[in-house]
Amino acid sequence: MSLKVQEDIIPVIPFWALVSLGSYLLFKLGWGVVTFNDVPQAHQELMAEIEVARKDLKSKGLEVE
Repeated sequence: MSLKVQEDIIPVIPFWALVSLGSYLLFKLGWGVVTFNDVPQAHQELMAEIEVARKDLKSKGLEVE
């Protein structure tokens, strides 16, 4: 390997690997936000579970609003 490659390129490879990974993960997060679907059935299930938890806590003497 030439001295230029050893001194100028190899030391910055870990930095560029981190930058590339961060860019990829940021893109995946953004894409997930853009393509996020509204799921009304999941909302109803979650609200039902919250209501069950409220009743359970109320039966144990804890006030939950």
